[in-house]
Amino acid sequence: MSAANTNKWIGVGLLGLALYGALTFWTALDPQPDPNTDYEAWAQYVSTNYYVLKHLFGSILGLVFALFGTFALGAYLSRSRAGRLGLVAMVITVFGYALFLPVMGVATFASAGEGQAYLAGDEEFAEITSTGFAATMQTLLVLLVPALLLVGNVLLGVAVWRSGTLPRWAGALWAVAAVLMLLLGQVVAIFLTGSTPVTVGVGAVLLVISGVWMAWSVLREPSAGAVGVQAQPRVQ
Repeated sequence: MSAANTNKWIGVGLLGLALYGALTFWTALDPQPDPNTDYEAWAQYVSTNYYVLKHLFGSILGLVFALFGTFALGAYLSRSRAGRLGLVAMVITVFGYALFLPVMGVATFASAGEGQAYLAGDEEFAEITSTGFAATMQTLLVLLVPALLLVGNVLLGVAVWRSGTLPRWAGALWAVAAVLMLLLGQVVAIFLTGSTPVTVGVGAVLLVISGVWMAWSVLREPSAGAVGVQAQPRVQ
């Protein structure tokens, strides 16, 4: 494959990062009620078709786009000044996204069943599903995933900043978005609010800007950063 075609594929792949941000923003517009304070409202919310479709086409599909985009970014960075850092960050981030997929699957389908059971009068169903070994492992996974994604995405932002081939401030926006969405978003939701805070939406907007910026940067210079071709530093 020629360098120009490789760059085109990488550029299109990077658009996956922007699509991930856009879909995440959509899912953050209408957050679910906090089940710790109003379980009935939460049960009604997760029992709707809208909830299932939003998680399926927003959260899960968004993670798929994020995986493709992260692979593309790692491939582009591999021939830059920050090649090793970019590849390490890519591995950590992809690992986090892969572990996040089963969590979102549970949130999409099992939560809908739990809500329907509660509304049907089976109020003990929630207590049964929240105990046992499986529930413990799920909790550990929910705590591990944000840590992996925070570290991986911040390192990706640093790698973009150091690359010499991608816009520095696109990397800075990416790192800031990770902090807003994960440290001030998912972590806050897990331990405090039980619902998606506004920081997730703000971070998602930054992801869109950063993803489009990086994709456009690659697509408009077909020979820069292609796999197998040494990328030349760009004046920032």
